[in-house]
Amino acid sequence: MTTNKELWARREAAIPRGIGTMHQRFAVSANNAEIIDVEGNRYIDFAAGIAVTNTGHSDPRITEAVKAQIDNFSHTCFQVNPYESYIELAEKVNELAPGDTPKKSIFLTTGAEAVENAIKIARAATGRSGIVAFKGAFHGRTMMGMALTGKVAPYKVGFGPFPSDVYHVPFPISYHGITEEMSLDALEALFKSDIEPSRVAALIIEPVQGEGGFYQASPSFMQSLRKICDEHGILLICDEIQTGFARTGKMFATEHTGVEPDLMTAAKAMAGGFPISAVIGKADIMDAAAPGGLGGTYGGSPLGCVAGLKVLEIIESDNLCERAQEIGKLFAERLAKMRSNKITCLGEIRNVGAMIAVEMVKDGDANKPDAELTKVIVEKAAEKGLILLSCGVRGNVIRFLPALTASDEVLNEGLDILAAVLEETV
Repeated sequence: MTTNKELWARREAAIPRGIGTMHQRFAVSANNAEIIDVEGNRYIDFAAGIAVTNTGHSDPRITEAVKAQIDNFSHTCFQVNPYESYIELAEKVNELAPGDTPKKSIFLTTGAEAVENAIKIARAATGRSGIVAFKGAFHGRTMMGMALTGKVAPYKVGFGPFPSDVYHVPFPISYHGITEEMSLDALEALFKSDIEPSRVAALIIEPVQGEGGFYQASPSFMQSLRKICDEHGILLICDEIQTGFARTGKMFATEHTGVEPDLMTAAKAMAGGFPISAVIGKADIMDAAAPGGLGGTYGGSPLGCVAGLKVLEIIESDNLCERAQEIGKLFAERLAKMRSNKITCLGEIRNVGAMIAVEMVKDGDANKPDAELTKVIVEKAAEKGLILLSCGVRGNVIRFLPALTASDEVLNEGLDILAAVLEETV
């Protein structure tokens, strides 16, 4: 039998260290919210491939749709010989996108590629170059993605210089003492000291910061940004790559805010594990790029498109937006109970639907992040059969992204493992 240790040795010899891998456990099969490794060990998966398998691993409805497409063709390139599934998926996501303004969509392959194209479209539509992003943001590992990302290690170390005309302001996080007013004041100061608003093409924001730590932008803050953007002719881009497709209890997290973005990026859970991403935006803005200015050889692959259509069906038929709310409530209650049992390392617990996080801190103090303990908890949980992810600029946030199709029984089993690890460790 091949072991995890043997495969890890091969991985170390063949793959560069720049590809970080959190768990040294090699998957051979996965079903719904469970993974089996090469040694036959079972794991409850609270990572979902970083919010990709919202519809669970290996849903047969998605698998069968992709198999049927493969029987017809796997690739023609939409820019050479187009196919109906691309158009149908665009029609459906245009209809689902927040706001009443007519929409258009393009499909790509990765989240970073979607971000790159959203910036291209914004600059083409406005004739401006400046972009404003937020500290703690994550927008990808391409050069523009890194420029927009508001976290240096490990994403930006050694890779500069980055594209110019990108500026960052603080993201409002009350737990860290950063108020909405402070963030808006910083934006106003940026306009006075670094770049005039008439030169800013777009402001990009995650409605809930992902890698930054699962901090939510409130409806009032998002509405303030919408007002500022409208005053200055700046486009508002909502990065829904991690938050989209029912994760937060809405199809898109922006729906919680009552704001209509000008452009929106999507990827991850869009096709249940098959690579596809999107830029969805107001039709007149999306039409700003000249023919041939957008696209990509694999963009909007037929396999990704049919999988994406099936994911939309499953979200509706299985009521996954409602299920995300139920999962979020279950986790929040269980985590609060753990904290009440004198586990003082558990700081703030927060969730937007099934996008859930807890800060690991020393003595319950928000100003004493405990990144080392976070690493220990993640590793010990894996040893007991639970896959977790960490995140946050301070490296002290444990994030929970279970499949929205997971049963309460499996979710509680995973939370029981977490509780046992905390009791043994703290």
